[in-house]
Amino acid sequence: MRIFLIGFMGSGKTHWGRIWAQQYGMEFFDLDEMIEQQEQKTVDAIFEQEGEDHFRKTESALLRTLFKKDHCIIAGGGGTPCFHNNMQWMNSNGTTIYLQATPEQLVERIEKEKDKRPLLKKLNQADLLSFIDDKLTEREPFYNSSQIIIPVDKLNTESLEKILNS
Repeated sequence: MRIFLIGFMGSGKTHWGRIWAQQYGMEFFDLDEMIEQQEQKTVDAIFEQEGEDHFRKTESALLRTLFKKDHCIIAGGGGTPCFHNNMQWMNSNGTTIYLQATPEQLVERIEKEKDKRPLLKKLNQADLLSFIDDKLTEREPFYNSSQIIIPVDKLNTESLEKILNS
């Protein structure tokens, strides 16, 4: 079993992925953390120094190495499903779960961590909401092709069990 968690930044992919993996004795992989380890740079530094194209190619290549892993949960980055046929690949190689959040929910969550997200640090609340709204509109066709969609306000420690048993 291979579970891919997708959704916008701040939707809880890493948070719930870690909890559920521990709860069910599964391995957990955070794709952004894997990229940072491989590149020895933060995601933001990779974007700044190498560009998004380099980041997306690295992300796609690392994602595909996880084919060798089983009984695991993988948290993708917010843009992972949108490039290099990653969404199609994830749907073919595991169960995809979209952690769906409204723009307002995401603003509330992201604002608390803005200092950890340098690209968003300078945005005020209105600009952040507009940014999120635009990106969600762009990404939702990919997100919505997930096999399972769960609103973030419905997530809890039993959510994965309900999914696995349905």
